[in-house]
Amino acid sequence: MDEKTLKSAEVLFDLAYAEDVGDGDITTNNLIPGENKTAILVAKEKGVIAGLQVAEMVFKKFDKNIEWNVKLADGSKVEPGDILVQYTGNYRALLTGERKALNFLQRLSGIATYANKCMKEIEGHNVEILDTRKTLPGYRYLDKYAVRMGGASNHRFGLYDMVMIKDNHIQVSGGIKNAVNSIRSKVPKSIKIEVETTNMNQVQEALDADVDIIMLDNMSSKMMTEAVKLINKRTKIEASGNMTIKRIHKVASTGVDYISIGALTHSVKALDISQRIID
Repeated sequence: MDEKTLKSAEVLFDLAYAEDVGDGDITTNNLIPGENKTAILVAKEKGVIAGLQVAEMVFKKFDKNIEWNVKLADGSKVEPGDILVQYTGNYRALLTGERKALNFLQRLSGIATYANKCMKEIEGHNVEILDTRKTLPGYRYLDKYAVRMGGASNHRFGLYDMVMIKDNHIQVSGGIKNAVNSIRSKVPKSIKIEVETTNMNQVQEALDADVDIIMLDNMSSKMMTEAVKLINKRTKIEASGNMTIKRIHKVASTGVDYISIGALTHSVKALDISQRIID
């Protein structure tokens, strides 16, 4: 996990601490002795793990001397009962830190698991699965990290690292050609330009404008196939809009280069993981 991603998790931890711990864990602090205990994190369902470094960071915020021994690294596929990590530290720290650590780990592992399922659906096709900006606010670094752990790829990170000309931009600019020409004169050549299209006339206009990527937005598989034939490898093609796991195999068969899936991050189902005290 890179430094920026872990730093973003630390910022989120401060918020999580304030809302969950507040003035202190009154149950644990009044019932649990301050001795050391050993615990494990255990997968309770099949999936892909992501976020163990974040879980470690959380526990060490409560006990900096925790001994942390990873058994399975991020990106690993797990089955129910698999031990992810074994660790020893202050008993109070293990209990007070538990929910914060699991909230991070379960969400990120859920994203990685769904991304991996999507990758299986496109096996045999030369296409990449991409995420979108539909991440939980504040979780952009973490959510996109989890996508990578599941084997998929990241689209643009934010509004600043790639030009994405959408329907409202096109309308205000008076067409795709005008929008592309205007933006091209104002941004560095190293910045890629992508244009969203919804019909074949727009695809042709984007193609004539010599953009880097043409997005086929909310098109039927039949129309996508026609667009791919028209573009004929002259630029990269992204399929987007209503991309469910049941649909992406058929979309991959149209010949697009990328399939972007908002559900990778906006509708994630947390992977079931639990902490168990073993000694």
